[in-house]
Amino acid sequence: MREVNVDKISETIKEMCISVNHFLSDDMKNAYNNAMKTETSEIGKKILGQLKENLQIAGEDMIPICQDTGMAVIFAEIGQDVHLTGGNITDAINEGVRRGYVDGYLRKSVVNDPIIRKNTKDNTPAVIHYNIVEGDKIKFTLAPKGFGSENMSKVYMLKPADGIEGVKNAILSAVKDAGPNACPPMVIGVGIGGTFEKCAILAKKALTREAGKHSDIGYVEELEKEMLEKINELDIGPAGLGGKNTAFAVNVETYPTHIAGLPVAVNICCHVNRHITREI
Repeated sequence: MREVNVDKISETIKEMCISVNHFLSDDMKNAYNNAMKTETSEIGKKILGQLKENLQIAGEDMIPICQDTGMAVIFAEIGQDVHLTGGNITDAINEGVRRGYVDGYLRKSVVNDPIIRKNTKDNTPAVIHYNIVEGDKIKFTLAPKGFGSENMSKVYMLKPADGIEGVKNAILSAVKDAGPNACPPMVIGVGIGGTFEKCAILAKKALTREAGKHSDIGYVEELEKEMLEKINELDIGPAGLGGKNTAFAVNVETYPTHIAGLPVAVNICCHVNRHITREI
């Protein structure tokens, strides 16, 4: 049994919040570089160049890469052989978010109630998804989610008879409806299966997979490739001004489901698609 004091968790989450909001992940840097090579629209190339310049300035001057520094979404994998000491893990995670957003001078975007809407002034609470795994390590994946793209996301409760074609139509419909509002080029996270809420979590988790890394499941890999091709034929393009690069990637995750259902969630993310992983 390995002991971990929750203070270590708070410090780790703080560092993650600041880092992910100032520096683009390597997979997204590669996605930008590939888009610059393949874009055929002159205005599209110009927009991509401006976005890359913005990212460079953000890193050099420690300015957030987007003014919407998002609501903190955290996937926590807790090893079953870890004994946490010094307090409650959820409180420790939220303390890390608080320190990260306050000390890092990041925008505080969370309100304490969906109707009363009083700002919490420290971007807490986070949305936390826990998973107990083997081993004595703790792994956190943080994905701050801005709501320009979050608001464009959809859940579809399809019938089993709709099949794979129904899934494809749902994905394309969500992207068409999003248009320029999700700050393209986008990354599209898709969850298929489970239940109403499970498919949405799958879609969110899919966004944290490296852009360009496909599923190990054969038909899912083919679906990802086909959807990316069809989405990039929509001519929404960078910033919605037309072009070949409407999306950087389509990431699909699946889960077993009920005989009577085919839940599908499409979680759209903007061109920065912030995600970062740390292990304790």
